[in-house]
Amino acid sequence: MALACRKKLLVRFASTLDRGTVNGYVLDIGPRFFLIALVSDGLRPNGFQCYRLADIRELEVPDRFSQFHEAVLKKRGIRFPKKPRVDVSSVQKLLRTANKAFPLVTIHREKVDASACWVGRVVDLGKGRVTLLEIGPDASWDNELETYRLSEITRVDFGGDYENALYLIGGDRYQHAVDLIWGPSKPNKAS
Repeated sequence: MALACRKKLLVRFASTLDRGTVNGYVLDIGPRFFLIALVSDGLRPNGFQCYRLADIRELEVPDRFSQFHEAVLKKRGIRFPKKPRVDVSSVQKLLRTANKAFPLVTIHREKVDASACWVGRVVDLGKGRVTLLEIGPDASWDNELETYRLSEITRVDFGGDYENALYLIGGDRYQHAVDLIWGPSKPNKAS
């Protein structure tokens, strides 16, 4: 993994918690999580994902199809992705900095519910928990906050096509959702 990060190699791996494989560039490695710039099956950038190191299996460095993938990316004028201002040194810092750098974050808790993910804005972090104001698949904001244990988080995504699409449609209604929950003067503590 460190070699892939240092030499900017395209990797492929699988997670013990998910089916299929993931392709991308490792941009940073922390003690528990690492940051990857995702390359979609359509050979286009698709945001960033942070996986737990302990969940990785079948790591290919470099990906056996990397020459083809990189040739396609080059022909499309897509350069090596820049590392976003996200800190993977702890799950708290990961969530705080991703929330600051991107309009939406997605958390996964595959050991609790492998069929779901939770997308939204981080509004509070503390005492081993994260609180989200979530946005649904219809791009509408929830009327209540949801809190999750940090220890249950297995993956964090941000900057991908899905998060961007949700924010494109629902982003302008975020402040309205905040005002409904707290009133007009509540600041966003997690930023």
